Formats: sequence, C-alpha cells, structure tokens
Amino acid sequence: MTGDADPVRPVRQAVLDAARELSRRGLVEGTSGNVSARIDDERVCVTPSSLAYDTMSLDDLVVVDLDGKVLEGDRSPTTEKSLHLACYRAYPEIGGVIHSHPLYATMFAVARQPIPAAIEEVTVYIGGDIPVCDYTMTGTDALGDVVAARLADRAATLLANHGMVTVGATVERALHAAAVVERTAHIVWGARLLGEAHSVPDKVNDDFAGVYRFMRENRM
Repeated sequence: MTGDADPVRPVRQAVLDAARELSRRGLVEGTSGNVSARIDDERVCVTPSSLAYDTMSLDDLVVVDLDGKVLEGDRSPTTEKSLHLACYRAYPEIGGVIHSHPLYATMFAVARQPIPAAIEEVTVYIGGDIPVCDYTMTGTDALGDVVAARLADRAATLLANHGMVTVGATVERALHAAAVVERTAHIVWGARLLGEAHSVPDKVNDDFAGVYRFMRENRM
C-alpha cells in the first residue's frame, strides 16, 4: 500500500519530522535521544539505534509491538525502547514519546532539582513543575517503569544525570512539551542568577493544571 492507503506511513513521517526538528532545535546532540509514536493499540513506530537524524529515512524507522518485538524494519530499535513502551502501556491517551538531552533541562537533571512552574505555560502544557526521576540505569526496563510512574499527571520528567522524557497526545505535542521545558529551564536558570525564581501562585497553578488534565484526557 502507498500514500494515505498505508496507515503506518503518516506515523513514520511524523516520527521522522519530529526527530529532525529535535536535532534542529539543539535538543539532542549526534545520535542521542529517541522518538516514537503510537500507530494503534498494538504497534509503535520508533527511531533506530545509533543513526544520525540528518541521514535517517522513513525506511530506517522500526515498528514494534508493546512488548518490544520488531514487526517491521531492518534496523535495531532504539536501546531506550523500554522507556517508550512503558509509557504507552501505562497511558492509552499518550500518542507520542520523546527522550531528549536539552542543555538547560539536563543541567537540572544533573543537579537533581525539579524545574519549577515559573511561567503559566508550564502548567498548561506540562501539568506543573517538572520532577526528577531517581537515577536508574539507561536502557533498562526499570527505567521505563520509573519514568512512566512520574508521568501520571505530567507531560515531562527529568532523568537524573541523563536528560528528559516528554509525552503528548501526538509526537508533535511531545516535541512541543520538550521545547516548553527547555525554555523554562533556561528562564529559571537566568532568574536564579538575577536573584530568585518564583513559581506562579498556587491557585493559578491549580487552575491551569486542570486545563492540562482536560487536554490530556481528551487527547488534545
């Protein structure tokens, strides 16, 4: 099947576009990070292991089931596939997962400090402050479990000494979440140099968290 008759092709294209945009925005370096999108209730499209985004093609992408078995593709899926699949298994409303290594957000991950909800859009699009997962070895099923648990009411979490994971109703939404978190990390870092970074008032945070929950539940 070709074109719109192939239900997998648009998902492959969305994953490839997101991966290239991730690289273009400097949210990853080299072959680091990985991107995935849900095809249906049983299949996920993921980026392959150790391949630069600027040379990646649609044929390089890999389709796996929710247990990680390769269904389509000649390459090995990302070594972080367990992280992606744990999120899809836990939350049926999630349609895209991105693991990235943005500079400022990773600074917070290395310091093991959450990024506060210092601007309103963080709560609207992320659900509140961005927590830090306990350190867990990369590429393990255990890391997937830890990450998924942190994303129950958030669109992003930091990985201690590692990077960040963002999720969304689509892979485009997950990419937007990554950009929002990185921009906020940069703002908070600068505000602390000036003196102190203040979070938005609790009432505002609670109200906007409701907006996030509504959008997530309705896959917006």
